[in-house]
Amino acid sequence: MNQPLTDFLPDPRSNDPDALAHDIVERLVYRIGKDRKVAKPHDWLQATILVARDRAIERWMNTIRHTYETQAKRVYYLSLEFLIGRLMRDAVSNLGLLEPMQAALDELGVDFDAIAALEADAALGNGGLGRLAACFMESMATVGVPAYGYGIRYRHGLFRQRIKDGWQLEYPETWLEHGNPWEFDRRESAYEVGFGGYVDYQEANGEEEKYVWRPAERVIASAYDTPIVGWRGTNVNTLRLWNAEPIDPIRLDAFNAGDHIGSLKESNRADALTRVLYPADASPSGQELRLRQEYFFSSASLQDILRRHLQQYPSLDNLPEKVAVQLNDTHPAVCVAELMRLLMDVHGYEFTTAWDMTRRTIAYTNHTLLPEALESWPVPLFERLLPRQMQIIYEINARLLRSARAEHGFDDAAVRDISLVDETGERRVRMGNLAFVGAHSINGVSALHTELMKATVFRHLHEMYPDRINPKTNGITPRRWLMQCNPGLTSLLRETIGDAFLDDIEALRALEPFATDPGFQTAFAAVKRQNKERLARVVRDRLGMRLDPSALFDIQIKRIHEYKR
Repeated sequence: MNQPLTDFLPDPRSNDPDALAHDIVERLVYRIGKDRKVAKPHDWLQATILVARDRAIERWMNTIRHTYETQAKRVYYLSLEFLIGRLMRDAVSNLGLLEPMQAALDELGVDFDAIAALEADAALGNGGLGRLAACFMESMATVGVPAYGYGIRYRHGLFRQRIKDGWQLEYPETWLEHGNPWEFDRRESAYEVGFGGYVDYQEANGEEEKYVWRPAERVIASAYDTPIVGWRGTNVNTLRLWNAEPIDPIRLDAFNAGDHIGSLKESNRADALTRVLYPADASPSGQELRLRQEYFFSSASLQDILRRHLQQYPSLDNLPEKVAVQLNDTHPAVCVAELMRLLMDVHGYEFTTAWDMTRRTIAYTNHTLLPEALESWPVPLFERLLPRQMQIIYEINARLLRSARAEHGFDDAAVRDISLVDETGERRVRMGNLAFVGAHSINGVSALHTELMKATVFRHLHEMYPDRINPKTNGITPRRWLMQCNPGLTSLLRETIGDAFLDDIEALRALEPFATDPGFQTAFAAVKRQNKERLARVVRDRLGMRLDPSALFDIQIKRIHEYKR
């Protein structure tokens, strides 16, 4: 049979409100098993998400197919946080379905805003770092950059907040309690991730020696994919989150011997890896769990990246030309040592070649100028948990320090500053320095941040590698923070300057001549007044308090995480 594969793809689905209404009812009946007459709001939410997801899937497959056909370079964005929040309104808006979907639900007697508010908040981050990652994923899809995001599928994200008598109370965030209709279980994409154990040394017939890591413990990293829709829905990228599963879910011998709790020990250790976002690290066990989480998702992601590359190309020789691995802060910095391990121990490259490939593949985003805020791990913990990676870090460090003295004339103080191992007091592995030396590009998140980074936290590394640090200014996603959060203002802008800013935010400069226009000022003030009146109604309904919309509102919205107090 020689028919092209495209002949077997379904026809594009109609976005007409009547067709959408039909599809929503069809999903309600055949996917959720509910009759319209007894369907609850969360059933309508699930059915609506499935209809939007179906339309995203078509674009998703086209995006992936186009990337393969054009052999385009892919960006892999590794972040311990992805604060993606509620996806339905975002995806529906980006697909151009907001108005027809609202009309379809109106036809069915369902309020779009009411069911959208029921969607679970995927609070897989604390704030800025995670929201930056989410914005980048949406932005890369919008501008057509082929990208995968990699992170952890936390069962409990940022805590659920309640304020009682002026005090914050924290409860588990159970966003996966009823499943996640956006995600796809990719059970074929599963990888073993090891911890502990020892390293075997093997002679290799006169060639470079070979090291083999023998982990004492292994878990399975299993992938779950979520489509991330770009503006206008032209491109859809992938967010891949890892779940940890035990190799042996239960030790039946121990269970049958009466040790019912001990028989689940392996399951519980695996479960802990993806149970909680940022477990407290004040205790040694908490520190170990943090490092385990970081290595778990970094190793699984790199194994997946290399597997995908080898599916398309005959070898890894062209890895830096086709793969960009972006480290969002130091959490995935262990990637530097892990990529070296995979290239050398698994794929047979010698150290110098592997180091060149690693540095040309990896880039690093720095988020802090405080040396004490850059992650570091006790050397004994690192050696025990990741012995082969620690060997590689020692070798990288030895070559780095030799170069600093011989080629750059660094004195003892400068050498101590750039070392990957802090020898002052408790010996610790400096993850910021590791990320820097293992990357070809290091960016701050603003021009000022970048200049201060050169002068402070990475001063001596910048002297060694003066071309690596470069500025990248954080942007926002105007599709979410303007069009969705402030539809009244969006409508006023469209009436005033047209629709160009919807696709190019720089087009907002056309608004400057209207800043002194009395008519525009009046309309702008009216939008602000309407928003304040809406907030006043919410406060009245929930708290029984009456606010004067004419008053000045000074509002801060923040869950006060422990490390912020």
